[in-house]
Amino acid sequence: MKLLELNKIDRDYFGHEDIARVLGITPAAAKVLAHRYVKKNVLIRAKRNMYILREKWMHFSREEKFEIANILQVPSYISLATALDYYEITTQMQKVFIESIAIKRTKEIKINDNIFNYTKINDDLYDGFVKEKNFFIAIPEKALLDAFYLMSFGRYNIDISSLYRDKLDRDILLDWVKKFPERTKIFMEKHGYF
Repeated sequence: MKLLELNKIDRDYFGHEDIARVLGITPAAAKVLAHRYVKKNVLIRAKRNMYILREKWMHFSREEKFEIANILQVPSYISLATALDYYEITTQMQKVFIESIAIKRTKEIKINDNIFNYTKINDDLYDGFVKEKNFFIAIPEKALLDAFYLMSFGRYNIDISSLYRDKLDRDILLDWVKKFPERTKIFMEKHGYF
C-alpha cells in the first residue's frame, strides 16, 4: 500500500522528506523505509537522499537521464561523445553510457545498467554549455573540443573518423579553441581541424 502512495510524488526523483510527506510518517521512518525499498529493488538510490522508483527508471528517456546526470555531480554538463551523439555528429551510439564534464572530481557512478562518467577539467575550461530542456549540455563545438583536449593528454578516446565535420560550425570551433592549451590546438591541426 505504501508503495502505491509513493507514486503520488510528482517528481522523477525524491528524498526522505518527500516520502515522509506523502506517507505521513516521520523523516527518520522515511529514511528506514527508503533503505528497505532499496534492498527490495523497489527504489533506486541514485545518491545520498536521492531516490527513484525503479519502475519509473525503466522508462526514463535519454533526456531524463541527462537531467539525473547533472544532479548526480554538481556542477556538471553533458559533453564528449554523449553530446556529439545527441547532436548526431558521431556515428558512435551511446545508450547506457553518459559522459559529463565536471570541475570537482573524475568519477563513475553506476545505476542499474547505466554508467555516468564524470571527467574533471580545469575550471577555466568549464564553459560552453547551454540549458536544453531540463539539463545542461555542451554546444557541439565545445563537446568536440572537450574530447580533443582530453585526447591530447591521453585521457580519452573517440573514433575521429566517426565524426560528421560538416555539422560543426568552423568559426565557433576556431573561436573556442583559443581558450584551450597549445597541445589541444596541435592535436586539432594533426587531425585536420585547422
